[in-house]
Amino acid sequence: MARRLEALPGYRVLRALDVKAGVDRLRPRAAGERIAVVADCETTGLDVTADRLVEIATQRFLFDESGRIIEIEHVSSWLEDPDRPMPERLALMTGLSNSELAGKKFDEAAICQILGGADVVIAHNAAFDRPFLDRRFPILNQLAWACSLTQIDWLVHGFDGRSLGHLLSQAGYFFQGHRASNDVQALTTLLRVVDKEGCTILSHLLRSFEKDVIRINAIGAPFESKDQLKAAGYRWDVGRRFWWREVDEDALLSETAWLAENIYRGGGQPSIQTISARDRFKR
Repeated sequence: MARRLEALPGYRVLRALDVKAGVDRLRPRAAGERIAVVADCETTGLDVTADRLVEIATQRFLFDESGRIIEIEHVSSWLEDPDRPMPERLALMTGLSNSELAGKKFDEAAICQILGGADVVIAHNAAFDRPFLDRRFPILNQLAWACSLTQIDWLVHGFDGRSLGHLLSQAGYFFQGHRASNDVQALTTLLRVVDKEGCTILSHLLRSFEKDVIRINAIGAPFESKDQLKAAGYRWDVGRRFWWREVDEDALLSETAWLAENIYRGGGQPSIQTISARDRFKR
């Protein structure tokens, strides 16, 4: 019935994620294969210095040189009592109640073993997840990270929007979001999608992940230039209080020339950093 319905014009059939898909443990890597870990966190809030992790979920998979996912492991997830009440709205959104979290403790050895053995850690907003994990598990702060939210041009690949639930529905699936275990399953499913060119979404992410980028920190830029910087794609760093953006190496000269002419006008210059996957998304 579902196949007949989706064959008719004007209908789209959404299928539930297969949350039972996967193996208990990945087989050993063959030549040319690598291991990725999709990770997601739930927290008591957005401030990495003040809020706490309450849930971590991971899903490992093997992938080949073309970016094709070969084998997927079952999702692993852990809860931890934050020693404070869960904010009411976050409890409603995630379903994580104070009673469910009470007395829970992360399995640090298991989490570090899974994440530490990855060739790449993937999150749908790594700029949020990585700082929380780095702070909670400092031993993991040199992992190579990729972000499916910011390092994939979803529009080019036939999607609109960037939220995980919306992207997944466009791929033909639905899920219960805002629980870490469901979110990692959703992202793994998206990474397996093949676009109109016959390439997986994962393959496009890997191309972005593997390239170093140049971060331009517009330190000392005049206050009145904020609208120009924002319009040019710069973002405000709240903690360090300057505007910044990342560009490919071949765009560095033109970008610094634009800053000199339009922003600094002889009154300073930006700071330039080369950012690798091991440095990206740190805070």
